[in-house]
Amino acid sequence: MSLKKIWLKITDKNKYYKYKYEGLRKNKEALFKNKIKNLLEIIEKKIKTKEEISFLHSGHLGDLINALPVIKEISKTKRCNYFIEANKKIPEHIKSENHPFGNLYLSDASVKMVLPLLKRQSYLNIADEFKNQNIDVNLNLFRDLPINFNIDSIRWYSHLTGVHPDLSKSYIEADDNELIKDKIVIMRSLRRQNYLINYKFLSDYKDILFLGLKKEFLDLKKDVSNLKFHDCKNFLEMTEIIKNSKIFIGNLSFGYTLAEGLKIPRLLESNPEFPLVYPNGGKGYDFYYQIHFEKMFKKLYLNN
Repeated sequence: MSLKKIWLKITDKNKYYKYKYEGLRKNKEALFKNKIKNLLEIIEKKIKTKEEISFLHSGHLGDLINALPVIKEISKTKRCNYFIEANKKIPEHIKSENHPFGNLYLSDASVKMVLPLLKRQSYLNIADEFKNQNIDVNLNLFRDLPINFNIDSIRWYSHLTGVHPDLSKSYIEADDNELIKDKIVIMRSLRRQNYLINYKFLSDYKDILFLGLKKEFLDLKKDVSNLKFHDCKNFLEMTEIIKNSKIFIGNLSFGYTLAEGLKIPRLLESNPEFPLVYPNGGKGYDFYYQIHFEKMFKKLYLNN
């Protein structure tokens, strides 16, 4: 921090904030001029001119799925390949507690779990692990964009590619799961929980199933005694179970990302400090407060 900035922070808060945000704006302008503008032009040209386009992603599981609507839209006129990279480290400044893969965006095991789901998508020409294949569009570059990321995270990839699909339509394909269906399915990560919400009222309902990690299940079972657990063999099976659910409930986690892509009846437990996901189309609702949680749950439950 410069001496001028320190002095203004002590002596004049208004001038300090003006000086601070002017500096941030100038930094973003320089980033756009020196890097991003050329990057966007290269991506635009490749999408326009190439017949086969290879995409790379190394981010969180939910990020992989959130990129699918853009890829599906492009696949209407191009052959699209999707490569997933494991073991990329999360930068120190954005690490969070209780991340399922520690300091990695994706572990080797998680990539193996998600590939059957990606290979099931008919609009993907190839879906595979990244092993230094030639890449046309590095989807990880959305993190470099000089924008405020507190928008619907699924739109990040539209701002990277200039492609805007209809987000009200389903973009995940999956078969029906004939063995597990018509359940109230819950996935609630230990991260990003809404401290104003509890699930205790669900103890009055039958056929409630938890998908995800065992420690997440045990945490919620303290409030929902009749909660059952299913350990999915991979994320394709998880998607099939979610597709056949009566209602899906989740916080900002991978499970909700799947439900959103399937456009099934779904409820999103939104976090007041981290509003990065919003329902788009279908019978999807988000909530911040208990009274609305219970109201929207009953609405979906009685109409499905």
